[in-house]
Amino acid sequence: MNIPNSITLVRIILVPVMLYFMIEGQDLLALLIFVIAAISDGLDGFFAKILHQQTRLGAFLDPIADKLLLGTAFIVLAISGLAPSWLAIMVVSRDLMIMTGIGILAWDKDFPAIKPTIDGKLTTLLQIITIGFLLGHQYTEPYQWLHFPLMTTTGFFTAISGARYMMTGFSLLGSTR
Repeated sequence: MNIPNSITLVRIILVPVMLYFMIEGQDLLALLIFVIAAISDGLDGFFAKILHQQTRLGAFLDPIADKLLLGTAFIVLAISGLAPSWLAIMVVSRDLMIMTGIGILAWDKDFPAIKPTIDGKLTTLLQIITIGFLLGHQYTEPYQWLHFPLMTTTGFFTAISGARYMMTGFSLLGSTR
């Protein structure tokens, strides 16, 4: 197991820890765990590139770790009333569609790697910022005027990137037939 894949596995392990603190209402500890996990998302990619340790396992695990972290956070934030339910549904639905599409395409042995798009990366960044904003609600209270623009911008880019991934998936599915 190389360093980048180990970091990704730690991120996956941090998801239930964050979930525990969120359910227990310990938002500050949940925020701390979330920030550590979010930083690890950048670190695993960084180390994979500089150490030349990019692997198929890492390419498989990294998006799963991201989707587990972000989806879990949005679901619990929506249930607790801190995030709008429509946003949690959008985030989880987009991720389920992407993972289902990749699963279908992966049946083809000539399946090309799907590279993250700039709007997909921006979506992930906006989702991370949104979760941090919501988990840190005790500290972001003076900035509540940002709530609506942040939620709508995150929702917009979630929809745009989801649509782009779906179009790419349908295009790839059509070209493999």
